[in-house]
Parts: sequence; C-alpha cells; structure tokens
Amino acid sequence: MKSNRRNFIQKLGVGTAGMGLAGALPLSSEAKTPLKDKGDEQVLFVGDNIAVANTKYGKVRGYILRGIHTYLGIPYGADTSGENRFMPPQKPKAWSDVKPAVWWGNTAPQIMEKRYADAYSSFVDHWNYDDVSEDCLKLNVWTPALDAKKRPVIVWLHGGGFVNGNGIEQDGYNGENLSRMGDVVFCSLNHRLGTLGYTNLAGVGGEKFAASGNVGMLDIVAALEWVRDNIANFGGDPGSVTIIGQSGGGAKVCALTAMPSAKGLFHKAVALSGSMLGGVSKEYSEKLGELVLKEAGLAPNEIGKLQQIPWREYIDIANRAATKAADEARRLGLTRAGFSPVADGRFMMDKPFYADNSHFSSEIPMIICSTFNESSPSRVDSSLEKVSLADVKEKIKTRFGDKSSEVADAYAKVFPDKKPIEIWSMVMSNRKNAIAAADAKSKQKAPVYLAWFGWQPPLFDGRMRAFHCNDICFWFNNTDLMLTHTGGGARPRRLSEKMAKTFVNFARTGNPNGGGLPTWPRYTSENGETMILDDVCLVRNDPDREARKALP
Repeated sequence: MKSNRRNFIQKLGVGTAGMGLAGALPLSSEAKTPLKDKGDEQVLFVGDNIAVANTKYGKVRGYILRGIHTYLGIPYGADTSGENRFMPPQKPKAWSDVKPAVWWGNTAPQIMEKRYADAYSSFVDHWNYDDVSEDCLKLNVWTPALDAKKRPVIVWLHGGGFVNGNGIEQDGYNGENLSRMGDVVFCSLNHRLGTLGYTNLAGVGGEKFAASGNVGMLDIVAALEWVRDNIANFGGDPGSVTIIGQSGGGAKVCALTAMPSAKGLFHKAVALSGSMLGGVSKEYSEKLGELVLKEAGLAPNEIGKLQQIPWREYIDIANRAATKAADEARRLGLTRAGFSPVADGRFMMDKPFYADNSHFSSEIPMIICSTFNESSPSRVDSSLEKVSLADVKEKIKTRFGDKSSEVADAYAKVFPDKKPIEIWSMVMSNRKNAIAAADAKSKQKAPVYLAWFGWQPPLFDGRMRAFHCNDICFWFNNTDLMLTHTGGGARPRRLSEKMAKTFVNFARTGNPNGGGLPTWPRYTSENGETMILDDVCLVRNDPDREARKALP
C-alpha cells in the first residue's frame, strides 16, 4: 500500500528551517569539493558517481542532500516469506551492480486497513507508509561523509508496540538533522512484527522452529550485525553504537539488553516512553502457537503449511488464536501476552532484566525517559477540559477499580496547580514502568539517567500537552519537521537544541552532560534524580513519588 502523501520532491524540501543550511555547503557536480555559498545553490546531488558506498554484499548508491549522504532501503537480510517465515533472518544475497538506495524499504506486514481512518491522528502524526511486504529487512543510513573518521553510530528502533510501525512512519524519525548537528551516523530499520515476528511454534514444531517466538528481535540483531560489519564504510564507528527507541521501540531496546546474540553489538541505550523487564511467558507463548495451528485447521505434521498462507490471512488466523488464548493468559496471571518477544531462556533471558551485575547489560549506560501526558483525553474533545476531580475518579475506575479515588486524590495533592483533566492525564500516564526499569538498571555498574518530558505544544488550544511521541523530534533536532507536534518556531527549537546535543554527548561518551541542560546526575532509587525537560529544564528528586505510592 502506498500513501498518496509521500511525494519525493516534497519530502526532500520539507522543513528547511532549523536544518543548518548555511553549514551544508553545496557541492560541485563531481560531489567532491564545496562551492562558495551564494545563498541559493543546489542542495540535492544524485548521479552515477555520487554517494556510492561499499557493503559486504555489494555497492549502494544514495544521494547527498544538504551535505548529508543518505541511503534508504539497504538490505540487511533476505526476504522473510515462504520457507524463511518464522525462521531466523538470513543474510541478503550479494549483488554485482550498484544497488539504488534512494527510497525506503517495505514496511513489515501489519494490518493496514483504515490506518488513516482517524483524521486527527493522521494529521498529528503524519504517518508515512509505503508498500507492505515480507521482504522488509531494510535499513537507512544518514552520514556526513564516507571517510575514516569513526563517528558515533545511532540506531533508531520504531514504536508501534511489537505489532505496528516502520522506521520512517513519522517525519521526526528522519536522521539528516542529527547527523549534521552532531557529526554522527544515524540508522533506522524495519523488521518483522506481530504475528509474523513473534509466533512461538517451538512447542509444536520442535527445533526447526525454536527461534520463531523471537525472530522479530533477531532481525534487529541482524541489523546491528550489519552495522558492525559495514558502518565503517559510511564513516561510522562500529565500536560506538547507541540504540534508541520509543514506545514499543523502547521495549525493544530493553529486550536487546537481554539477548545473548546482541552482546557487543551496541554500547549505550535509550528507552523513551516504553520499557520491559521480561518477555512473554514461554509456557503461554507455546500454547498460543498450538492454538494458531489449530485455528489454521492444520495438524502438527502440517506446520510447514503456515509458511505458505498469505501474510494478511495469517495475521487474522493468529489474532483469532490470541483471542482464544486470553483465558490462558489470565490463568497464568500474565501482564504481557499476545505476540511479542518470548522469554525462552535461549534467544532471550528468562530471568528479570538487569538483575545480574555480571551480565553484559551491566556495562551499558542508559537513558530512560517518559512524558508527563502520554495520553491526553481532551485533545479532540474540548468538553473534557471542564471535568471535575469527581468525574476523573469515575473515568479511571476501569483501570484502577476501588483505588481510583485514592489515586486521583494523591496526584491532586502532589500537583495542586494541575486541573482535573491534567490529573486524569498524568494518572493514566504514570511513570510506574519507567521507574521500575530505572530502579532495576540502577543496581548495575553502568549509570542510568532518568528524564521526564513536560513540554507542551500550543496546538489544539493547548490540549495536546506533553503527549506520547512528542519528545522524539526534540531528541533528533527535528522540531521543524514535526510542526503538527510542536507548532514550529524558536520555542521548541531552543529545547530541542539542548536535548539533541545532550543525546549526542551520551552517544559519544555514555555521559549526557555538556549539551546545555543542567548537570544531570545518574539515577538512584534512593533519590530518584529526574531531569525535567521543558522550556526551563531542572533536576528534581522523584517529583511524583508520593503520588505513585497510591498506584495499585
């Protein structure tokens, strides 16, 4: 499926404000020597001998835009359809010609029907989706130069739970600005998702399908292996790789720290508005795999036929099985169910993450961040701005039950300046999971730094607040690319400059300090040191601790 919004020329030219054009001198026709900046020179260069880079599998040709070499849709793995479905990723086949790398790779299979049905969500997040296919193991690279400088490498893992999304679904995921500002190499990627990435068939299919419950994560490991083996050809340092993800991508970051095969492939980690401290139960996931086979009307000796069912049909089959497995999840008391990484003790550890100080994750410095208002109930319903605290207590009963009144009162006491609608939002967006991850990680040797993003855009009459996804473009110096998240202009740009420079410092050294924010201390469970990110940034010790105590 192609979006009719994805116009290539428009994409290249969008958002020039704040992109540092004066620092991106135009190049000669040979793309080798800068021309004197005359203020309105050519900024896009593409041609036979421009931006040609080597990989282990063959040469790729990208383009140079505003001084940044850009490569889109580079294969890091083979097509995952047919006999490769449910199998660990295979290496891509080598090629002899120069492969064009000027357009995004396919989006991983997922339900695309009515993806744009919610007009406001489509407007705000400006979703970008192209062809959907099982031939989706592709990555993108932005780099200042093809040289031997050994720049820090940043690898972006998209959100969407473990079910939806792709590496460029929002314009704010674009790596050009951060690559230029920080002199870093920026990568993003697509990988298998949902039912095709995490159906655990090991219980019914045996050793051949042993990896099936984690192939989506093994795809990411394969992408990191590609970075290790190839990124020096793009001016990057394979010994300085930072993984960063948001929402489901943040959970993927945590999952990678628990995968033996990922050891040594990354050196710093950032989890934004998403974390996990353990995978799906092996027992549950194997039961779910059995139900998938039954739902497909197949006997165990016919399991191979699952690899031939059209992917869209297979998603429906597997999702019906997951609905039938809900009772099993409740019986086991699971908080994580469905199709996501499996704690099988082989491809992913079956013990709580970060509990072992001798594990390789102990050497990985980490930033964990969440937003004040991951969910903003009144964004498209202005009438909710007038709710009372009593109304809020009723609204949150579906989540907190008999504790609802106590929870709402606790937050109202800690944040007396907040309106009831804001209390509702903060309660539903509480930091409990982020704190749990920070507490666990803080017991290891490498530091963890905790942030809480509170910047609110002046959009929808101020009702968006510091919503889920809003901070991404700030970390990547892309606030002018995400006008529907920020409104654009100098105000968000000022905070973004500090956050992006801080992030680059962290990617370079493992320490975020020196980018313009106040001194950022490492997190401890005792003090709860938290960097508040807003127009005025400051460090406070666990600002919502007393409110969180009321959470069940």
